[in-house]
Amino acid sequence: MKAVKKSKKLDNVCYDIRGPVVDEADRMERDGIDIIMLNTGNTAPFNLNAPDEIIQDIKYNMKTAEGYCNSQGIFSARKAVVQHYQTKGLMDLKVDDVFLGNGVSELILFCMQALLDNGDEILVPAPDYPLWSAAVNLSGGNAVYYTCDEEDDWNPSLSDIASKITPNTKGIVVINPNNPTGALYPREILEGIVDLAVENDLIIFADEIYDRILYDDNVHIPMSTLTEDVLVVTLNGLSKSHRIPGYRVGWMILTGNKEGAKDYIEGIKMLSNMRMCSNVPGQHAIQTSLGGYQSMNDLLKPGGRLYEQREIVCKRINAIPGLSCVKPKAGFYVFPKIDTEMFNITSDVQFALDFLKEEHVLMVQGTGFNWPNPDHFRIVFLPHPEDLIETMDRLERFMATYRQE
Repeated sequence: MKAVKKSKKLDNVCYDIRGPVVDEADRMERDGIDIIMLNTGNTAPFNLNAPDEIIQDIKYNMKTAEGYCNSQGIFSARKAVVQHYQTKGLMDLKVDDVFLGNGVSELILFCMQALLDNGDEILVPAPDYPLWSAAVNLSGGNAVYYTCDEEDDWNPSLSDIASKITPNTKGIVVINPNNPTGALYPREILEGIVDLAVENDLIIFADEIYDRILYDDNVHIPMSTLTEDVLVVTLNGLSKSHRIPGYRVGWMILTGNKEGAKDYIEGIKMLSNMRMCSNVPGQHAIQTSLGGYQSMNDLLKPGGRLYEQREIVCKRINAIPGLSCVKPKAGFYVFPKIDTEMFNITSDVQFALDFLKEEHVLMVQGTGFNWPNPDHFRIVFLPHPEDLIETMDRLERFMATYRQE
């Protein structure tokens, strides 16, 4: 038969968190080489396990989870999401404004597919979580990148956002807390984004999956609490905060000006209906997870595992000549900067491959997050402290002699 080619819709799609460098790591593992995997925020391999009560609740409800449920999700789980946001001051949210999904990833695709026609534009942060860019491109739209400023704690540049808005712009993506930088945006930045959205009639897409993974007494401000004048689509879930990424438990809430977005919301409902429903057993984790004791908090305070792992990585990176990083305020990631002249680096993909082959550590190059220059990479600080110390030893050894050819 003749060659079968992939869809042209995939021409501008990349997801290098699981890309060519990962393929090489897989090949090396098949050859019997042990690789330290620092490419994803997958908690399970690092023994960051789900609370026992979540497992117990899913087991208890398994018999009642055999069939399809309402396409937007089971009532008790959606009600729990509503009550969770009431504690944040969002009092007008209704159960019908909540959609449950197979993780936030599925819901990101719903958001874009229901909205975009060919040539429409969505403002996306640089660096971004690359699924957003992929979803925009797959839906026929164009991702237009606004700059997050490393010199300003990786906060979005409001002037750059304003300069990128055109008549084709349909919405703006705000990833807060940010992946890959770990930035947490202050109120004045968020309010500035809201002002631009209101002025230009843009939908705000708020990716807040890391909102409960905060360090140093930082406080997250939900975008949904800042405006009623435009539609705000908030996406969140349990993958990170409750260490159950494999259960695929996410939700989306619609707030703000829903009256003017009735047709768009109908499109989201159509897509929700087409997939029947999301994973029903996983939905039974939501009510338990959003109430009561939050075990993640113990990991985030001084002496807690995640807090101490962040400290190890940031101190070690900033001590290596030619590397520097802004300490993350949230999440599981550090996004170090490389002095490219010092190491003669012109390709960050090659840098990641060279490090993988020489030191058997897998990380993701900065351009994999749609950062325009080959001068950053992302490190996941989920491994145990002793493993992170070993990783930093390898990175320091590698950088001491590395020069890209």
